[in-house]
Amino acid sequence: MLKQLYINNFTLIDTLDIQLNPGFSVITGETGAGKSIILGAINLLLGQRADTKCIKHDTHKCIIEAHFDISRYGMENFFNDNGIDYDADDCILRREISPTGKSRAFINDTPVTLLTMRTLGSQLIDIHSQHQNLLLNEENFQLNVIDIIAEDKPLLIKYKEHFSELKAVRREIQKMRDEAEENKKNEDFMRFQLKELMDAGLQPEMQEELEHESDMLSHVEEIKTALYSVENILENGNNSNDGDDGVTNRLKEAVRSLENIVDIFPETKSLAERMESCYIELKDILQEISTEAANIDFDPKRLEQVNSMLDKIYSLEHKHNVTTINELLILQKDLETKLNNIDNSDEEISKLLKKEQVLSDECERLADELTAIRTKSAKKIEKEMPERLIALGIPKVRFAVNIENKELGNDGHDRVSFMFSANTSTPMQPVAQVASGGEIARVMLSLKAMISGAVKLPTIIFDEIDTGVSGKIAEKMADIMQAMAHSERQVISITHLPQIAAKGSTHYKVYKEESSSGTISSMRQLSNDERIKEIAQMLSGSKITEAAISNAKELLKVE
Repeated sequence: MLKQLYINNFTLIDTLDIQLNPGFSVITGETGAGKSIILGAINLLLGQRADTKCIKHDTHKCIIEAHFDISRYGMENFFNDNGIDYDADDCILRREISPTGKSRAFINDTPVTLLTMRTLGSQLIDIHSQHQNLLLNEENFQLNVIDIIAEDKPLLIKYKEHFSELKAVRREIQKMRDEAEENKKNEDFMRFQLKELMDAGLQPEMQEELEHESDMLSHVEEIKTALYSVENILENGNNSNDGDDGVTNRLKEAVRSLENIVDIFPETKSLAERMESCYIELKDILQEISTEAANIDFDPKRLEQVNSMLDKIYSLEHKHNVTTINELLILQKDLETKLNNIDNSDEEISKLLKKEQVLSDECERLADELTAIRTKSAKKIEKEMPERLIALGIPKVRFAVNIENKELGNDGHDRVSFMFSANTSTPMQPVAQVASGGEIARVMLSLKAMISGAVKLPTIIFDEIDTGVSGKIAEKMADIMQAMAHSERQVISITHLPQIAAKGSTHYKVYKEESSSGTISSMRQLSNDERIKEIAQMLSGSKITEAAISNAKELLKVE
């Protein structure tokens, strides 16, 4: 339940810090006093998007904070799943909004997203305002009411999982059919493209190897000249043909010279050994150069063949708008896959169709189970709703739940409509079409009272749900809200009716007052004497009469 509400710099509120009590509480105040402002602040804690206009002028930031006792509601998993500290006795939700529009959300001082705050907030508070009466127009709302009362959530989750899989299979079937149809249109062209690529005999790294070979074959004379020059220098020396002046021979002579003095100058031994290694390595290099020079030869036919293959590769790359042979190979593989799919698509689609049928049958079976449970729940609603509405001043009421079959959807194959008639002479029609504003308010309160037992919401706030009713009917509505508050639930009613205000175990008043900074709104808990005056004023207007005081005491059951 909501234990404490703190609001700072929010529209007309400077600072509001108020404790809230369990049970049934009421909030009263003149029109425009600020009740909607307080609700607006609470809605921000429920994840509603913020508007910078809500920040009090010339202030640093707006803060709304609420403290909850959630010890009875088993919410620990939510906190563990979201990495938030869990404190069952004091769960804190806080929003901070800056004048620039930046908004921050916190749960137990841990920064969270608005979605996370909205998810938790929806499990803590339900705000029922007048506009929610419009939900009676929505089929999904009516079906949701039945599902809540039926307590069919596990079965509904199972159905939705199967239906989601069914939709995925159907999407895959359609995708394969579309692709097969498109591919068949282009089959001849794709087969031509594939043949062209396969005839090219493409291999990874092939382009680089051919380009290297082409470059070499185009410069054979230059390469041979360089190799022969090096060979001649190493073997014969500069322009010498006698074989005695070559680098290798001169190096060998140097080695011998060092070896001749090793005995008398041992320090040259290591030098001689190192020069011997250089000589051996140089001789090996000379041999390789001689071999390469002998093997390399100008082959115009091979050069023509290599350039022809490169031209084909370049042409294919240009044609397919790619730059590497690997990309051509990927394209080749893709064409093979598409053509293979054309050949096998009928078989694959047939397999998926069989899977679709199995899932469809299972969804139909689960949907039938949902229908059976909902039908049973509908009978309970049809029995209880008239009893509740008769007590709320609609003695001739008739109420029925119409369940029709429809095509399988996300919630089964049931179309639900609440049928209503306020008298015996008028046929029942959809409730939103025929019920008056006051009747719709009573229908919604009755539905809320029914579903509140199945939904463990800590706090329910009714915002002027008493619109269009008065007198004894208002008192009966207060009794219902009071009864809802007896089931480990906090119920708060914002009301203009003294009959409802008198039923609250705690009474708060929202009021405006002038200050040095202008008009401000505030809220406080009323004492017993203040309650008498407030309710008397609600009965008689601004001038409180003795009769109004007497009536207020009677409503409050005080002497």
